[in-house]
Amino acid sequence: MSVSINTNTSSMIAIETLNATQTALSQTENAVATGQKVSTSADNAASYGIAQQMTGNVAGQSAVNDGLTFASQIVSSTNTAANSILSVLKDVQQQVTSLGDNQSATSLAQISSQITSDLAEIDTIARNATLNGVNLLSASTSDGLGISSSSLSFVTGLQGDQQTITGYATTSLGSSYKTQLSSASVTVSGASSISTKNSLTDLLGLGSSASMGADATSNVFVTADGTLNTNNFSVAGTTGLAGMVALVQQAIIAMTNVTSDLGAKANVITSMSAYGTTLSNNLTSGAGALTDADMTAESAKLTSLQTKQSLGIKALAIANSQSQNLLSLFQ
Repeated sequence: MSVSINTNTSSMIAIETLNATQTALSQTENAVATGQKVSTSADNAASYGIAQQMTGNVAGQSAVNDGLTFASQIVSSTNTAANSILSVLKDVQQQVTSLGDNQSATSLAQISSQITSDLAEIDTIARNATLNGVNLLSASTSDGLGISSSSLSFVTGLQGDQQTITGYATTSLGSSYKTQLSSASVTVSGASSISTKNSLTDLLGLGSSASMGADATSNVFVTADGTLNTNNFSVAGTTGLAGMVALVQQAIIAMTNVTSDLGAKANVITSMSAYGTTLSNNLTSGAGALTDADMTAESAKLTSLQTKQSLGIKALAIANSQSQNLLSLFQ
């Protein structure tokens, strides 16, 4: 094989090998620094594109999960309020029942005052069950400061599926009591008009003509002149005191139905939230499988390439020295 000072083939091969090693070393160092084997589309266009779509879905699912968490908080706070209202209604039933044992004007006035106070507490609880402007127990969006919606809508999936929880004052409570109070079997003298229910206690038929956004100031059990309101008072054919007790019991049943429905919705939201978290984790794992680097393998590869780089530099130095060796032939 001839030796030439114009064309150093060994040096050319050494440079080519060293450049290839340097390129591979740069890629490995980038993988070690970023933790990703595919960090740009130049690394692997297909994997990068698929991973970007999956990470986009992760971001979307994160928003869905946040919405479900918010919905869960509203349902939970509403359920807490409804249970508190149930407790107060039990006290109302006790007070109404005791009306039959106390016929003096003073006793009736005292019990009536306690009943009205309990009803005011119910209205206050209902209005205060507001989270970020959403209240599922209010009779109207103007029934209290800060209430902007009496229904709750939330996204349940990446495809934009939605569910809506309509306020109970306009659906289950509203429809059932509007039907009951307007039927021939239920007549409550002094109760506010069916079409102008302004508060939860009005809606339940226990209060009368409360102002919008205000607490109950009277009840339907004792009249303004301090006598029992037994005239024209019947519930499902039950008249007098028994009818009054039956009306409170119907209110308790209605609120119990609300708590049952809220409990069922809470379970559904919890299940959807758990599934959403699992889906988000799976998407994250899938994207990682396409782009994440195996750090153990990259570490071993880095050591190997650094060794090859050192050897390549040494080989290039040897190849370059061959031209200098020719000088000895002319001495």
